[in-house]
Formats: sequence, C-alpha cells, structure tokens
Amino acid sequence: MSRYWSAVVHGLTPYVPGEQPKLANLVKLNTNENPYGPSPKVIEAVRAEAADTLRLYPDPNSDRLRAGIAAYHGVDPRQVFVGNGSDEVLAHAFLALLKHERPILFPDISYSFYPVYCGLYEIAHRAVPLTDAFEIRVDDYRVPNGGIIFPNPNAPTGRLLALGEIERLLAGNPDSVVVIDEAYIDFGGESAVPLVARHPQLLVTRTLSKSHALAGLRVGYAIGQPHLVEALNRVKDSFNSYPLDRFAQAGALASIEDRAHVESICAKVVATRTRLVADMQALGFEVLPSAANFIFARHPGHDGAALASALRERSIIVRHFKSPARIAPFLRITVGTDDQCRALVDALKDMTAC
Repeated sequence: MSRYWSAVVHGLTPYVPGEQPKLANLVKLNTNENPYGPSPKVIEAVRAEAADTLRLYPDPNSDRLRAGIAAYHGVDPRQVFVGNGSDEVLAHAFLALLKHERPILFPDISYSFYPVYCGLYEIAHRAVPLTDAFEIRVDDYRVPNGGIIFPNPNAPTGRLLALGEIERLLAGNPDSVVVIDEAYIDFGGESAVPLVARHPQLLVTRTLSKSHALAGLRVGYAIGQPHLVEALNRVKDSFNSYPLDRFAQAGALASIEDRAHVESICAKVVATRTRLVADMQALGFEVLPSAANFIFARHPGHDGAALASALRERSIIVRHFKSPARIAPFLRITVGTDDQCRALVDALKDMTAC
C-alpha cells in the first residue's frame, strides 16, 4: 500500500547489495568478503562479551575502540569516528559534510550507494566520467563543487589513485570536503590518513569488513580533523546514539590490535590475486590493474552477462553490472582462496574455448 509512503520514499532508488545465494557447494566470489577468518583474538573477545553486562547499554562513544584505532593510525582519538559499518559512516558524512548548494562530485563508475545517499538526503550531485582506461582524472575535479567523494581503490574497477594525485586534488579544493573511501586500501594502496594533519577538509573512511575479515560484525570508521568528526557526531547523536554494540566494539578492538593477523591474510589475498590475474590474462581476458581484493575483467569474445550466467550454473557466483553500458562486458570477481580461484579459472577455460 504505497499510498502511505512519504514523497521521499517514492523518489528513492535503493542500493542493491551483492546477492547472498543459498546454493550447495557454492564458490562465492561476488561480494568482496575475505576468504580467510578474522583473528582468533576477535572470537575470544566476542565470547567474553556474552555476559550479564549485555543488560547494559554499550559505550555510546566507543572510547576504547576509538583509542585503539587512533593508536593504529598514529592520530588523536578526537580525530576518530566509528559507526555501524562504513556505509553508516558514509551516510552521516553525506548529511553532515556534503549537503550544500553546489553539487558534489564522484566518478560515474563507482560505489553505487553514493547516488542513493544523494537521493535520500536530496543532495545535488554530478557524476564525473572516468577516462577510457577507467581512471580518475584529478583535473576533472578542479571545478566549483559542494564536495568530492570516491573510493580508493575505486569500486568496481579496483584502480588506485596515487597519493600524490590525492594531494593535488586536495590542493585544488581547499574549500570543499573531500571524502576518500578506503574500503580496500589494505590490499595494495597507500592510505591517505597521513594527509589529514595537513588538510582540514579531508575525511578518510575505512571498514573492518574486508581486510579484517569482519563483514558480519559491521564496524566502520572515519579519520579527520576534530571539526569534521564533531559534525559526524552531531548527526549520529541525532539519529542513533548507540550505533556499536558490545560485541562489535570488543571484536573490532581485538582485530585492530592484531595487526600481524590482518597483514598475513591480506598478503595471502594479494598473492592469489597476482596468480588469478595471470591466469585470466592467459585465457584472453583484459584485467584492469587492481589494488583491491577483487579484479575487474572482460573477454573480447564473450558477453559479461552470459559468462556470469554460465558460471552460476556451475555454482560459481561473480558480480555483473548491467549499467552503465560501458562496464556491461565486465565481471567483478572477488579474490577467494587458491582453490576457489582455480575452480573459477577452470570453468572459464571451458567457456572461452568454445
């Protein structure tokens, strides 16, 4: 009975998350989850929270977690904001920092939640075309704007913008907030967090879902100068003053403190990615340079949708985007275990040989 909906809801086109199918013997390479488990210390910390204290509210400010994140990155806790997954952090950033008279800018091929937030909060925006090589061109963003946001590495392309180019972008936009979404940075890029000290308009968002293998725990955070964090807190405390429960806070802190485990599983993913790219190229695929835990690939002789459908018949799930049209030939493939990627390559070998 949509007649009860508000005008805002009628106008929304919601984000569509990656499919979570329930198939037997599934090789699931469509949602960029880490194929390896979180630190054992996370499991211990979460179990320890299953106690009588669950009757009490969690710390609304997540002080211990924020202190741990600050120590991890070498910043002050006042520069750290935490939320229920980086999507919530980004949502608060859109409302707190990116809602102005001028349109905000983001790539035309990027995280598809960005235009959804713009629709929800009625934020004017303009999609800036990537180059023919699917790269972000900094000079395209040196125009009047109400803010800038993009993932680095970008999604779904996996391409990385060098830190020097980010500095050039910041220098050209001193009066606009620039949000760098670093969901995948630990798989091959250099974080922009060290630039925060010199650039009061920079906000860097991160997630524990990918490199920390904690997609099920829902923890994200942002780092910026205190005046940006204060804006995020004002929105949070007007929306949900207790975003992270006791399990999330304890598990996230344990993961942040076990840097060795995170570096170990990221190294495994990067090594598998290198082999997967070589195997795909040997089959005739064009694979974009990736600094993420996924690759973006197309075959000149085969339709992307058809390949995705044929893989599904073999219980191998990858992500295919129907639009925009110029990425329709591509498949976004999560880097899984060596065995999962071998199964994928074997299946594609049969398909492309025809």
